[in-house]
Amino acid sequence: MADPTLAPAILPEPSLARRLIRLAWPALLQQYTFFLIQQYDQFLARYFSEEHQAALTTANYLYWFTSSYSVIVSAGATALVGRCFGAKDYTLANRATGQALVLAVFFGLVATMIAFAGLSTLMDVIRLQNNSPEIASQYLYPLAAILVLQMMETAGIACLVGAGDTKTGLAVLVGVALVNVPVAWALSGGAGPALDYGFTGIAMGTAAAHSLGGLTILALLLRGRSGLKLNLGLLVPDPEILRRLLRVSIPAAVDSLSIACCQLWFLSIVNALGTVPAAAHGIALRWEALGYLAGAAFGAAASSTVSQSLGQKRPELASQFGWAAFGIGGGLMTVLGLFFYLLAVPMCELYSPGKPQVTELAVSALRTIAFAMPAVGAWIIFTAALRAAGDTRVLAVFSWTGFLGVRIPLALWLSRDSIDLGSLGTVPGLGWGLLGAWVAMVCDLYFRGALFVWRWWSGRWKSARV
Repeated sequence: MADPTLAPAILPEPSLARRLIRLAWPALLQQYTFFLIQQYDQFLARYFSEEHQAALTTANYLYWFTSSYSVIVSAGATALVGRCFGAKDYTLANRATGQALVLAVFFGLVATMIAFAGLSTLMDVIRLQNNSPEIASQYLYPLAAILVLQMMETAGIACLVGAGDTKTGLAVLVGVALVNVPVAWALSGGAGPALDYGFTGIAMGTAAAHSLGGLTILALLLRGRSGLKLNLGLLVPDPEILRRLLRVSIPAAVDSLSIACCQLWFLSIVNALGTVPAAAHGIALRWEALGYLAGAAFGAAASSTVSQSLGQKRPELASQFGWAAFGIGGGLMTVLGLFFYLLAVPMCELYSPGKPQVTELAVSALRTIAFAMPAVGAWIIFTAALRAAGDTRVLAVFSWTGFLGVRIPLALWLSRDSIDLGSLGTVPGLGWGLLGAWVAMVCDLYFRGALFVWRWWSGRWKSARV
């Protein structure tokens, strides 16, 4: 039962707000640096065909699947390292960091093998049209090849967040961006025919940059950073620490991968509408990420403060940090939603010059999602806070209910003229096209956002073990 004394305040206490903002601003810049890398890739692709743009939308969904998969190392790493720092057990924190990197190497290798074996089959499942499946596959192969290094980058940054350091991740990703921009430009034709790998060259630049990022994080941890210092002995598998990490990470990864799979199902619904709606969908998603990533930054701040507070045996303080992160981060995201609505036309025109049909559809989608920013904030920030607390098992249930009970059926009904139920016949739909799919997304986000607010308010996460 919830403690009414821990209900959310309208405004967080100044000391809580200052600490959260101190942690969140580097994480925010880190997230936006990653966003700029993706935006730059989209910018380079804008003069390719609509088939290429549709392929890039799908490729980015699948690459986002990698981010969801990396939760299998990052969630437990932040939770356990944070609790160790809160309890001032720095020896255990270093052991946890070493084992997080062991998991990163193992799961990175598994993901690479799966990607090379199954990409072509997956393209058939998600229903890309014309030549887009081949284009998307060729784009993704260079990124799949370096998944071990990218998983190491993610795991190392997650450990540093648990230690209360969000600045190192920012510095590393700024370096990744500085490498990505010239290399992707050169390999996609900017440096002349000798280095012109076309559309695939964009991905090759991103892969080279993230490889450097992973190696940099490893070097920093071996040298020692923010109270964490690795040695080769800490990289020998330790079953007890691995078990503790996976106790948090496996349920979190099930949730994250469930979302990714449902997102691919949702994408197949959009792709079935045609190449133009698929391209517009990708442009709107790019800009929506500005709001999503702001929430992720305050989610990182909540992860660090919640895990450390619980390590100090102060669950009440952890609760206050969660509410404060939502108050500040959700407020920022609401402001960004206002900008999405007011500036939708020039924002979408930037990535579809001379393509009025694509622009019109992208604008309607972006203006629709503008109204969902508070709900997106609740979902993202409280997901991060609950994972940091070790309360990860219920999250997948929330995700399944939202996607399978709300988003997918609503998207089919609202976007299509009719829905084929096989032997049961067909039922009429509203035929709103891409707009209908995004209205379904908004309904799902508010439904799940409310569930996450309730879970945090209930206080049941305080008894979770890490």
